[in-house]
Amino acid sequence: MKDTAIKKLIDAEKKRQKSVINLIASENYVSKDVLEALGSELTNKYGEGYPGKRYYRGMAVVDQVEILAQKRALKLFGLDENKWSVNVQPLSGSPANLAVYSALVPPGEKIMGMALAHGGHLTHGQKVSMTGKFWNSVLYGLNKETELLDYEEVKKMAVAEKPNIIIAGFTAYAHIVDWKKFREIADASGALLMVDMSHFAGLVAGKQYPSPFEYADVVTTTTHKTLRGPRSAIIFSRRDERELFKKIDKAIIPGLQGGPHFNQIAAVAVALKEAATPAFKKYAKQVVRNAKVLSDELARLGWRIIEGGTESHLLRFDVWMNGKGPGGREAADKLEKEGIIVNENTIPFDTRPPIDPSGIRIGTAAETTRGKKEKDMKKIAERIDRILRKK
Repeated sequence: MKDTAIKKLIDAEKKRQKSVINLIASENYVSKDVLEALGSELTNKYGEGYPGKRYYRGMAVVDQVEILAQKRALKLFGLDENKWSVNVQPLSGSPANLAVYSALVPPGEKIMGMALAHGGHLTHGQKVSMTGKFWNSVLYGLNKETELLDYEEVKKMAVAEKPNIIIAGFTAYAHIVDWKKFREIADASGALLMVDMSHFAGLVAGKQYPSPFEYADVVTTTTHKTLRGPRSAIIFSRRDERELFKKIDKAIIPGLQGGPHFNQIAAVAVALKEAATPAFKKYAKQVVRNAKVLSDELARLGWRIIEGGTESHLLRFDVWMNGKGPGGREAADKLEKEGIIVNENTIPFDTRPPIDPSGIRIGTAAETTRGKKEKDMKKIAERIDRILRKK
């Protein structure tokens, strides 16, 4: 690379990544093949529209790239192309969710998602997000005693509020979600059911987390977390008389985006192929095992695990402990100084502000990619404990 300043920074980031323990739940490490696709000549091609229906010429090759990515996405999750449509053009998860609401919920109408502090995502209707400004949002939370989803309470809220769409699937909830119950809640309130599986898509692909496709109307996902692909997103929608997929396609282009990033779509296609292998299923199983061991070991060392444990790749734990420990920001800073990368995170019914909450969130996807096993998780938990208790 002739640009020595950028080359120096890239090399510095490579060195940083290799030198730390990465417990960021939304990060992972892609393969060389994914990186090669991202840096390919596909970067040079522009073309608004969809395969066979573009506004530019010279599209024969990139049309095949997009179609291949679509086919691999459907195949990976066991979906019939006559019953499901897939859009691989969203640039990332937030635009994907925005596209779904733009397509299916009139401005000012109601969306219903989980509150941020309880485990929801910004784009599930939080007031600071555009999704909470363009639409009237109502937010459900966890049971105060169990810190788990209370489906009856969610149902009561949905029936009373009658949202146009209900969002299930979260950014920090560690337990398996009952998709059938969410389907019943949506039906009882007359709402569409959207599942955001961004965090656990790789676990669904690896058969370690129940698939939401039997029950959802729309499923969105990022591709860079447990799915171990580039930063991008996918929208799946049912093909039926409601023609949801046509509305969503129009929301992406011309509604929200211009030309697709074909290099990004190609990299997604590579990651989807990798996720269909037996090796990936083995990986997904190890991710969940590692998270459970990490959770159990931290609990054994005296830390309060939110929700009482985990059934996925992530967990939150209370570092503040009513003043016995550091705040979330201080905890994250202390860990980073010792080479462990996490993010501070709110916990249900948090008494501290979001900028410096009571908890931190950790995940095992990235370190499992690097070969970590259960014995390593025990050592990591002990190291976290030592660092956070050090005065």
